[in-house]
Amino acid sequence: MRLFIVANVDKPHVRPALDELLPWIRERAEVVGIDTDQMADLRVIEADVVLALGGDGTLLSAARRLQGKQIPLMGVNFGRLGFLASFSPDKFREQFEQLLAGKLPVSSRLMLEVSLIDAWVQTKLKDRFEVAAKRRLVATALNDAVVTAGPPFHMIELEIRADGDTGVRYFGDGVIVSTPSGSTAYNVSAGGPIVNPDVAAFCVTPICAHSLSFRPVVISSQTDLMIIAVKVNPGTTLFVDGQEADRIQNGDKLVIRRSPHDVRLIENPQARQWRSLADKLHWAAAPQYSEPL
Repeated sequence: MRLFIVANVDKPHVRPALDELLPWIRERAEVVGIDTDQMADLRVIEADVVLALGGDGTLLSAARRLQGKQIPLMGVNFGRLGFLASFSPDKFREQFEQLLAGKLPVSSRLMLEVSLIDAWVQTKLKDRFEVAAKRRLVATALNDAVVTAGPPFHMIELEIRADGDTGVRYFGDGVIVSTPSGSTAYNVSAGGPIVNPDVAAFCVTPICAHSLSFRPVVISSQTDLMIIAVKVNPGTTLFVDGQEADRIQNGDKLVIRRSPHDVRLIENPQARQWRSLADKLHWAAAPQYSEPL
């Protein structure tokens, strides 16, 4: 097996773990490269697996840098939660042996394709080629695309259209469009629904909408979304998987659709959805009552 390693050595325990594990790994697999600054172009690597040592952020970065190349990702969590990087350092040797034996499942996780188009440019939402020709920025996201109000932190006005239908306008602090993989991230913090990764859908979740009736909604992943910046702040910004992508100005249009390329993710059989929700987010946990004084 050819292995490419992405290691976030800014996390305190990753460098010692990498130094300890590397000789053991090289006895079992061919290590074709190691990226410790998270800058390598993963489109050009020739590997059977990308091993991401860090956390969900490290895996998200690797997924974006693959840009559609169908190399499975295996994430080892050195961070706090680890929904996507579901393997643990203490059980890594046993789990890596399972990987070599072909005993670990691989799933396909849908991604977002996010295109930003200048205000003065006219385009047809359903014409993918026209959107590609006219956009000023394109990015992919495994978790989410987020428009945040930014400084001076006044409410902004956005219009959201689906498949070219007449849009709805609202005031608030922005909007989150998340994949099922990202539904347990910023989306759930903003009151959005948790969606099983097997469901082909997006979550559209307003951030602090100035309305009692604008609730989060789950839509088909075949839907083409357009978000129009009707009135925004000088600091209103698009973030893709937590990374700043670009500032947004009045009239700019954001086109969000399913990416033509999914990400292949190596799954930990011991970290299924329900168990992860219970263990990491304390889902359905009983209230904890303090003892009377």
